[in-house]
Amino acid sequence: MISEVFITCAVTGSGSSVKRSPYVPVTPHHIAQSAIEAARAGAAVVHIHVRDPITGHGSRELALYRTVVQSIRKSDVHPIINLTAGMGGDLVLGDADSPLPLNLTRSDMAGARERLTHVEELHPDICTLDCGSMNWGAGSQYVMVNTAGTLRAMASRVKELGVRPELEVFDTGQLVLVRDLIDEGLIDSPALIQLCMGIRYGAPDDLTTLMALVHRLPPRAVYSTFSIGRMQFPYVALAPLIGANVRVGLEDNLYLSRGRLATNAELVHHAVQILERIGVRVMSSDEVRQKLELRSQS
Repeated sequence: MISEVFITCAVTGSGSSVKRSPYVPVTPHHIAQSAIEAARAGAAVVHIHVRDPITGHGSRELALYRTVVQSIRKSDVHPIINLTAGMGGDLVLGDADSPLPLNLTRSDMAGARERLTHVEELHPDICTLDCGSMNWGAGSQYVMVNTAGTLRAMASRVKELGVRPELEVFDTGQLVLVRDLIDEGLIDSPALIQLCMGIRYGAPDDLTTLMALVHRLPPRAVYSTFSIGRMQFPYVALAPLIGANVRVGLEDNLYLSRGRLATNAELVHHAVQILERIGVRVMSSDEVRQKLELRSQS
């Protein structure tokens, strides 16, 4: 067990949750404001996707990221900014009998450098690298694509930029690639790792699977864990017991309790209450910057 943890708030994600809750922020202004409110509630780190303001769909548009990041940096709080680099790996095949041609309307495939355009310009404290490919959605032809070659190229560029990568791990085999990246000098030790649980066709959210992942972590790793949906808050209490930090947010869960939709700030506030009641101190963003040895970003 660890006695102090930091909280990451995953503010909006890129999925279809906007259809299920009015609190999921869509416009750059609302995403930034929701991140700021989450930081005031106790989140040291804000994990940012952006969305098309008209359609609500996930986007890679640089101008949207620029507006969000600048708004957060101008605010009266200074959370650690963690930008996704997961967009641009969306492959949607045709039907099961005719996988080609691809569904070009829904596919969005970009090269390693293009997927990092917003990171190169905005220099966040952290950006995420999804550490493998996986099927996504029951009955879907969608594959989240992150090849080993692309990840190596992205890790190399992120290191050149001086941005700390957070390695998103969705299943046990992806930790093999994490270790390879460390051994090849593409990821500095201690690695920053997020164990993503409960996502369909990834690692299930049972304790046995979680501990299998924990026992395969590289030495000295700084790690967090979360689960989606109703398991979000049980994982808040569980995380420090296994040496992990905490993630909550509307990317992963829409509810404060059964039938009660939440804001990001409410999810963070409830996580703080859970942690404090079990004797775990919540770290500030300045403390986490020092712990992670983050470079000062402009």
